[in-house]
Amino acid sequence: MEGDHIAINRWLTPLSCIYGFGVWVRNLLFDTEVLKSRKYDVPVISVGNITVGGAGKTPHVEYLASLLHNRVKTVVLSRGYKRKSKGFVLGKYSTPISEIGDEPYQIQKKFPDIHVAVDADRCHGIDTLLTLPETKDMGVVLLDDAYQHRYVKPGINILLTDYYRIITDDKLLPAGRLREPVSAKDRADIVIVTKCPADMNPMAYRVLQRSMNLYPFQHLFYTTIKYRPLAPLFIEARPLVQPDFNDKSSVTRANMLPHVLLITGIASPRHLMEYLKDYCQSITHISFPDHHEFTPSDTESINFAYKMQKKPCIIITTEKDAMRMMELKGLSKGVRENLYYLPIEVHFLQGEEEKFNQIILDYVRKYKANDRMAQATNPVASPNSLPPTDSNNLGHGTGYSGRSDRDLFGNPL
Repeated sequence: MEGDHIAINRWLTPLSCIYGFGVWVRNLLFDTEVLKSRKYDVPVISVGNITVGGAGKTPHVEYLASLLHNRVKTVVLSRGYKRKSKGFVLGKYSTPISEIGDEPYQIQKKFPDIHVAVDADRCHGIDTLLTLPETKDMGVVLLDDAYQHRYVKPGINILLTDYYRIITDDKLLPAGRLREPVSAKDRADIVIVTKCPADMNPMAYRVLQRSMNLYPFQHLFYTTIKYRPLAPLFIEARPLVQPDFNDKSSVTRANMLPHVLLITGIASPRHLMEYLKDYCQSITHISFPDHHEFTPSDTESINFAYKMQKKPCIIITTEKDAMRMMELKGLSKGVRENLYYLPIEVHFLQGEEEKFNQIILDYVRKYKANDRMAQATNPVASPNSLPPTDSNNLGHGTGYSGRSDRDLFGNPL
């Protein structure tokens, strides 16, 4: 697998040892309860990783939101990375991206019926949510990117590791990209290997399982990215003939994309660029840093880059980047008419989405505040509601994809 080729800066290993000692001391203080972790009388599910860079946290949080938001009052709490506000902010559908950050903004737009809050201090954030009239009766808190935030003790701790950079093959910062030693995986209740190839063979599963070396009480799942049709970012965008992005055999001369200008501001764009090569004639890639805040200078660069491309040409960006690009002023007419974003969703491999859903729902059902969910025998069917699960029929799939019922901008699908 590609994770076998992780680049390690071995000459920085001495610094990694120093960094690792500091991390070890901090974790020891929590493990011996010198530093306290708080539990709450509300279900708390944490999703995070121990690496620098993207492992797919946002689509997995969205999957959980899709699973839960029609059943219980769901709140997503994030730190709001690179936002311009301070302290606690409870987002609303009209809250600007600068106040809560791009990923919380994306979740709020796709799930307007849930509450999205940001606070770097997760304990303070949960305490505040428990006092606000809008959220004090919440049924579950989804903590986004909180694996290292040990001041909160979640009921379910979900650790993500990228298939293309498996944590067991990586090293601590700065030699590698780990923020904690590999042993930190022992705190997880669920480990998910993300961004797996959809056609992964049985041998790869066995190799990954041995590599992760989890305890019997821990659950290991594998997910892949499913791509949905390209969607226009601006209303003036032209209609587009496109192939099925999850079926290479669907590509024909008639529906193959023309030349593509790919614009990304994500941590790991290589996988996306490699994937798109099978669906378009050629690609020019402009890469910005993760969570990049686009500037007027960037607008000029994008306009110029599009002008210089051979035509016909379309521009593709990610959902997360679309959040920021939609606010750009000064994009040329040609750019606005040919700019699309590529929505993604999480899909569990080996038919284990039902097993995963069962674990999550059983945990949330344990709380008295959610008795109404546990007692529901015939929930109303919807695109986001899971049919009643059968513990004797785990692992056979339900067709549930974790997709929301709205697009990036809150429009019904």
